[in-house]
Amino acid sequence: MRIMLLSTLLLSIIAAPVFAQSKDEQAVASAVESLRKALIEPDKTTLDALVLDELTYGHSNGNLQDKTAFETALLNKSSDFVTIDLTNQTIKVVGNTAWVRHTLSATTNDGGKPGSTKLSILLVWLKQKGQWRLLARQAVKVQS
Repeated sequence: MRIMLLSTLLLSIIAAPVFAQSKDEQAVASAVESLRKALIEPDKTTLDALVLDELTYGHSNGNLQDKTAFETALLNKSSDFVTIDLTNQTIKVVGNTAWVRHTLSATTNDGGKPGSTKLSILLVWLKQKGQWRLLARQAVKVQS
């Protein structure tokens, strides 16, 4: 019994770091959450702080936007997220670059037309001056 207890304890000590997020991974997760909130309640100052000028934002329908088009669509409500739920998120940091994958489930009201969507998302973040900012995003529709 003692051996089993000690083995379990040792295994949990060894495995714990595998599940812990690094500081950068935590910071990226925080940036993703800030982006999620900004998609629901957009304002130009917040979006500018989160998104690089070189942004390429790919939609599941093949539409591509630069930073200006992305922000304009959110601010004029032609792209209007009412709710966003992110699940199955993974984060990988390599130097000053990070990628995030997750599933996005949302209710929308694009141009006043209610709808819903479920997407697989890939985000690419770049760390500049200690801040993680979005460089690229690509969405793919999840098959039901």
